[in-house]
Amino acid sequence: MSAAVAARTVAPVAAVAPAGGVACDVFLHVFGDGGAGEVAGEVYDEQTARLARMIDPRFLGECGWDPAGRVLAPRADHPQLRSDRVGPAPVVAAGAAGCAVSGCARPAGSHGLCRTHRRGQLLRGVSVAEFTADPARRALPSFGRCQVAACPQERRGGRVAYCETHQARWTRDQRADPGLDEAGWRTITAPIVVTGQVSLAGLPPLLTAQVLYGLQQRTRAGAQTRLHVLRAVVQDLRRARADTVHAAVDPSPGMRREKRTVLAALARHTALATADPETEKAKHVWELAVFGLPGRLSFTAICQPWLRETVKRWAADELPRHRGAGAGRVLRALVGSVAHLSRSLRGSRPDHGDRPAALGRGDIESFLHRLAYLASTGEISPELRSKICRDVKRVLGRIRALGLTRPDGPAAGLGSDFTLAFGDVPAEPERGEPGRNLPPAIMAQLCAQLPLLEYGPSGPEIRVAVELLTDTGRRPQEILRLPLDCLTRDPDGAAVLVYDNHKRDRRERRLPISQPTAEVITTQQARVRDRFPNTPPAELVLLPTPHANPTGRKPISSGLLDLRHRTWVDQLPVLRGEDGTEFDKSKIVPYAYRHSFAQRHADAGVAIDVLSQLLDHRTLEVTRRYYRVGEHRRRAAVDAVTAHSFDRHGNRIWRDAHAMLDTEHARYAVGDVAVPYGRCTEPANVAAGGGACPVRFRCAGCDHFRTDVSHLPELTGYLEDLLRTRERLAATIDGIDEWARADATPTTEEITRIRRLINRITGDIAGLDQTQQAQIADAVAVLRRHRAAHPVALGLPTLRAAAPAPPTVSEATT
Repeated sequence: MSAAVAARTVAPVAAVAPAGGVACDVFLHVFGDGGAGEVAGEVYDEQTARLARMIDPRFLGECGWDPAGRVLAPRADHPQLRSDRVGPAPVVAAGAAGCAVSGCARPAGSHGLCRTHRRGQLLRGVSVAEFTADPARRALPSFGRCQVAACPQERRGGRVAYCETHQARWTRDQRADPGLDEAGWRTITAPIVVTGQVSLAGLPPLLTAQVLYGLQQRTRAGAQTRLHVLRAVVQDLRRARADTVHAAVDPSPGMRREKRTVLAALARHTALATADPETEKAKHVWELAVFGLPGRLSFTAICQPWLRETVKRWAADELPRHRGAGAGRVLRALVGSVAHLSRSLRGSRPDHGDRPAALGRGDIESFLHRLAYLASTGEISPELRSKICRDVKRVLGRIRALGLTRPDGPAAGLGSDFTLAFGDVPAEPERGEPGRNLPPAIMAQLCAQLPLLEYGPSGPEIRVAVELLTDTGRRPQEILRLPLDCLTRDPDGAAVLVYDNHKRDRRERRLPISQPTAEVITTQQARVRDRFPNTPPAELVLLPTPHANPTGRKPISSGLLDLRHRTWVDQLPVLRGEDGTEFDKSKIVPYAYRHSFAQRHADAGVAIDVLSQLLDHRTLEVTRRYYRVGEHRRRAAVDAVTAHSFDRHGNRIWRDAHAMLDTEHARYAVGDVAVPYGRCTEPANVAAGGGACPVRFRCAGCDHFRTDVSHLPELTGYLEDLLRTRERLAATIDGIDEWARADATPTTEEITRIRRLINRITGDIAGLDQTQQAQIADAVAVLRRHRAAHPVALGLPTLRAAAPAPPTVSEATT
């Protein structure tokens, strides 16, 4: 190997690396053979070899990689590797052409001849063409390569060690610093800048492989990299004499932010390439991509080494139980809850909680008191306080099941009393009815302002996303990740949206949609196809992001949707409800459209089981959290059933329901005079909230009792209970005095009164036509759902065995 090559090439790792390295000729597409076989057979460490194997030769071909000269030169129209510097153009030096004399290896000047042949040509006084045509002209050997490690140019003469440009630089720098170390200067000096090229010459093999692999992954992810920024990053690494992209490098002035972004991306991609779960677990900040999840998980907020290691072991056990985009968020919240415990221990104990064996119940109490204080000052919400306690209880309980408190575990000696009991977790504040939906008046104003969303590079996609959220009630992630081919048709031609429920991992769910919504999708499909004509349709998404997405395969992120949606809402004029009051814009978030969808369908009378299917819920209890019985609909239901109200004698109370006072509607809504089978107007009982009946709830014998058709199932069940009780007590039962038997036996008068009341109600309903009966049934369902959601404790004495489940309204009326 020549001295020049030795000066610019890192010594083979085989000289210092353990045996078993990999010969570089296994991946010549990355490192080449030095142009003359000088590097062939060189041995590299396993990490370098591993990265080199993962570099796709097709990518190197796209970016114009020259393995011999170690130079990147992508084509000018490459969509992601571009030379688009803003400002003064850099110094450009064209590669020196060879001498025109056949076989001469020395560089030529502008006249086409090397210096020696140029002198001969001038002495003879002939043209260049005549001079080169003379067969007596002798080819001259090369002076060798410039000894600057990064320079691919030839030396200009036998007495100088550098090319012409670097010779001038050396002279200048030496004059400025006479004590300058020449060997070090050769290592860190930048190559001659050539527009559209980035030279990696002179970098260590591992660093070269890392830059190439990181650039490959960054490009595949859709990010754009400007060549002059990459060139500056490489020069910063060269100047710092870095061996890897993970070395601490302080970017030079100019483009600091861009250079840090590119360097961080290169470092992250190469770290992921060589990482595995076991090595990742040893770190304090985990790249969750190693475990198949997005984002990072940091344990640095946990101060105590034993607790940090314990939580890391717990997290490693917990990771396989999570999936999807929200998994990282859930795990970060759990670790954050333990961080609250860590800070409490650090501030309340002299040893800062570093000795697990010294911890006990008193430390748990201090932690609970600290959370109560933070909640009282408003630093955390009551809901967060409860969640932190639940999370810590969960983690502390699990670490014992994992055996981490054994003598050889990180939490060895941790007492069994260092845990949270069930009673330590404060109850969450009770919420009222679901109220995250947007009122119809607000929705109308938002829809009228949708055109304002179309401005900006992602405007049309953001508008389509908001329209689909509004029309379909899907979760934001379900809409953002729709494939291009997400629209299909039923056999009858009706439009159907095909989507994936990522939260519950249910694939290819089908949702019937309206024709206008289908037209929004088809218009967007055409726009995407026009924008990305070269990408197969099966690989396209319906809502492609405008950032780092040259092929249309990446969807808009939830962060971008939230940002653009919030900007749009904040810029809107004041939004007012039907009563003219200003609406709080902070409540208008993308997820609110899902609640609005549920409320809209509930108000339209859609049954809860059907609504549960539309929302793709597994249980009806979850669906009930998404909507409330609206006041207008509740009042309409009260108006409908009031026209079919009766007193205890079965006499119809002829009263115009529409003439009821608002205060009476409000009293009905809160149920402050509710009794088991209707309503009570007795003053003392009303004052006691329905729990102080002077006749022990013998409503059928009290003139203060009122009932209506919505209580028919309870009345029917009560009658059946009376009949069963009378038959049972009529049988011979030993040991019961006659007066006790007579007192416990339902009277014939009560049974007759209840039966007459039921017959009057059912007969009244039977006299209506089918449309009116359907309206009454819907009103009854609304009121019964409201009463089920707002039960009233009556203090009812237990006189008889519990009655079986009452029949439905339809069963009672047939």
